[in-house]
Amino acid sequence: MTASSSFLGLPDRLPDGRVPRAVIFAAAHGSTYPGKDSSGYALAAGAIRAASQEDADLIEHWDFDLGGPLFAGGPVSCIDAGEIETIMHDNAGNRARIEAKTREVLALPAVPILLGGDDSIPIPFLAAFADHGPVWVLQIDAHIDWRDELHGERYGYSNPMRRVSEMPHVAGIVQVGIRGVGSARLTEIEAALRYGSHIVTAREVHADGIEAALLHIPEGARVVVTLDCDGLDPGIMPGVAARSPGGLVYTQVIDLIAGLGKRASIAGFDLVELYPPADIDGVSALTASRLLVNVLGTIVRQG
Repeated sequence: MTASSSFLGLPDRLPDGRVPRAVIFAAAHGSTYPGKDSSGYALAAGAIRAASQEDADLIEHWDFDLGGPLFAGGPVSCIDAGEIETIMHDNAGNRARIEAKTREVLALPAVPILLGGDDSIPIPFLAAFADHGPVWVLQIDAHIDWRDELHGERYGYSNPMRRVSEMPHVAGIVQVGIRGVGSARLTEIEAALRYGSHIVTAREVHADGIEAALLHIPEGARVVVTLDCDGLDPGIMPGVAARSPGGLVYTQVIDLIAGLGKRASIAGFDLVELYPPADIDGVSALTASRLLVNVLGTIVRQG
């Protein structure tokens, strides 16, 4: 892809054969439920990349979120590898392609950063870490996503944390930003608690700060972060399909990312559920772009 269409104008390869610290790639479709249309989510990666262009010439400038330039005074060390070809309703094929690409990035070795797509995409993304465990999972979301099946599908957007909990290489799960109604029935909550998931509501974060979530992450752990955009408050992230008031704010999320980088290490990151048809003046895409900048900056700084 061209620099003008990549995230922050990043190249698709580094000079002199250098191995990147992180690789960004996108997938439009995961496992779509029968009769559902997930085409709106296919616009997400393009919207985020477009929103990043206003910062593309500024990556050597001082970033006050990060306390220094994006690459901490060093050369560019991340790339944008473009798109995985996915086909709506080719659920098994999409999962195989997403997992294969993630494994390819991990083999470099580099930190994979996946731009989704609906919230089924974390399932194959996390599955790819089978030979790179153990990992912890930090989910930022309004919903616990613990349904066992829906409409006959077990790998859709209501199922990711249930499926992830079944992966032997996942050592534990912390779920942050949970709130409102519609996230789960009692049976799903009971299943999550039986597993040992640490559910941290949005109200707890507002009352006690990000430490309410970070205290559950073991020091030195390798952590895969899955960020559903509806984990943020719709006042700053309106471009989602399921708006729920009372969500996390931008500074809480970037503080959580920065705190994670100091306490543990980010082994992978996905951002899903941005729904551009519901966005307002591109504010959600801009917020998502800035969140990704903070993820990159944290990965560069975590050693």
